[in-house]
Amino acid sequence: MIYTSIKKIKDVDERKRIIDKLITLRAQLDKEIPEKTASNSLLLATWNIREFGDNRKPESLYYIAEIISRFDLVAVQEVAGNKKGLEKVMAILGKNWSYIATDSTEGSAGGQECMAFLYDTNKVTFKNLAGEIVLPKDKLIDDLQFARTPFCVSFQSGWFKFNLSTVHIYYGDTKKINERRLKEIDCIAKFLTKRAKKEDFNYVLLGDFNIPKVDCDYMKALENNGFYIPKAIKEHPTDLGQVNHYDQIAFNLKLTDSMTVFKEKQQKSGAFNFTKSVYTDEDQAIYQPLFDKKYVDNKTEKQIAQYYKTKWRTFQMSDHMPLWVELKVDFSEQYLEDLKKGVAANDLPKIE
Repeated sequence: MIYTSIKKIKDVDERKRIIDKLITLRAQLDKEIPEKTASNSLLLATWNIREFGDNRKPESLYYIAEIISRFDLVAVQEVAGNKKGLEKVMAILGKNWSYIATDSTEGSAGGQECMAFLYDTNKVTFKNLAGEIVLPKDKLIDDLQFARTPFCVSFQSGWFKFNLSTVHIYYGDTKKINERRLKEIDCIAKFLTKRAKKEDFNYVLLGDFNIPKVDCDYMKALENNGFYIPKAIKEHPTDLGQVNHYDQIAFNLKLTDSMTVFKEKQQKSGAFNFTKSVYTDEDQAIYQPLFDKKYVDNKTEKQIAQYYKTKWRTFQMSDHMPLWVELKVDFSEQYLEDLKKGVAANDLPKIE
């Protein structure tokens, strides 16, 4: 992490606050996120960073970078087309980090946003294959492509070779079942499952699916079409209110008997609630002088607090928490044991 620019902050109180908050945030991360290993595991995460452009206080970028640094590979949604905020975070992360991003999605439904994969090159290798998923004419969704084009990239970490696809599924209105949202989830799951069978390869699908509950039709559309989501991931809502399961990490893997990337009782998963450390409820008074006056003048204390919690701080950090999972990626011992037993060993892991 490159924090040398902190000393250039002229406001003494702000500089002290950033240092103190980073120390607090790092302590929370140490407690809640497994330690990164050299080769045994892969810490994979997905994070919708709300309208992530050049629109944040510098201190927010330090906090975002610190969180991202604790993982090996992070899929990020809602990146602004100019990528200025992303580039500033990359500068803080340091030279061992790299990223691959899409072009911005045109149209009102796409919101001019990009999607990106940020990865630690000490742990993850880009396998020289990347592309946006464009549907053939006979597979269009009501004669339309996805509102935001899914992005698929090939990576390898340890023994685990996989294609990683990230999505930001259409939200639309809030009626019980939004048909376009349902069709997008159904379509991407079927499309990638067909490709996984054809290629005989591992696929991981993650991102913002806008799934409110784990037992709804949206989730069924994902799971009934070839993708598996561990119970440990389903346990974690990802909105700041900790109610909705908008973000998910799903797997479509080629199975073997000995190589398992995730076991419920061994590997961990979670949603990291950064508001325990930064932009906490108690911090409102610090930042209130920065609020637009229309959200303060003639407003009750309750209304101002609601604005801070649901709007102001979400545009500094996000209205989503990063969802993460720990995967096993070193199968050296299992491979040797298989060879010893005379089993036709291969390097295709599984999940259970």
